[in-house]
Amino acid sequence: MPGEAGKTGPGNGDRQSAADQDLERRRRKLEASLAAKGHGEGGGEGKARQSSVTGYGQALKLSSEFIAGVAVGAGLGWLVDKLAGTSPWGLIVLLLLGFGAGVLNVMRSAGMVADAGIRVPKRPEDGDRN
Repeated sequence: MPGEAGKTGPGNGDRQSAADQDLERRRRKLEASLAAKGHGEGGGEGKARQSSVTGYGQALKLSSEFIAGVAVGAGLGWLVDKLAGTSPWGLIVLLLLGFGAGVLNVMRSAGMVADAGIRVPKRPEDGDRN
């Protein structure tokens, strides 16, 4: 019948088998590379699950550091406004500073910014002395 799937016409058998062989060769190559990376059938699922749990933990840590910076800035700003009677300027200024501190904390935790600190530059002649 002309509408049956899987049947090939005359002359298509050679092209079909060559394509099948090429796909089979590529599948084997992919399986071998995945097995070499440790993502094969034996234990790949456990590593993926552990990776996703680690990712959730990192996301929770980063978001809590950001929220803490903003909350502390807002709290201090509200307190300054209550004590000094400068409403709403203390809240606005310290909220913005808290936002900046939260972003900086997130970037430090993510490893995008080095920790701040006083570093004495190393002089070349220090290494030569005994």
